[in-house]
Amino acid sequence: MCVMSENLPPCPKCSGAYAYEMGALLLCPECGHEWSPSEEPAGGTGTEVIKDAVGNVLADGDTVTVVKTLKVKGSPTGIKAGTKVRNIRLVDGVDGHDIDCKVDGFGAMQLKSSVVKKV
Repeated sequence: MCVMSENLPPCPKCSGAYAYEMGALLLCPECGHEWSPSEEPAGGTGTEVIKDAVGNVLADGDTVTVVKTLKVKGSPTGIKAGTKVRNIRLVDGVDGHDIDCKVDGFGAMQLKSSVVKKV
């Protein structure tokens, strides 16, 4: 059961104002982030700085270039170095994968910030 309330805090990831409750969690329909309202005050600002392979600070919506050829499971070819990825989204990914994006020819996937360079 979903309950919307005007008194809910904005999303700590994207600052979206349309968060809603689902069970014990709060959800953001804009970025898909889920968080517990009890950890919101202690969780900090959620402003972890993510840097690319050469030290440039990344932000949501940036365009990046892949700096080395990447193997992709299920694909005979990988993502070649120099491939541009537009409109990235920074996430708390698994195993260091902190960029959520769509790569032309491969679809939606997560990348590590250490293998991209900001354009």
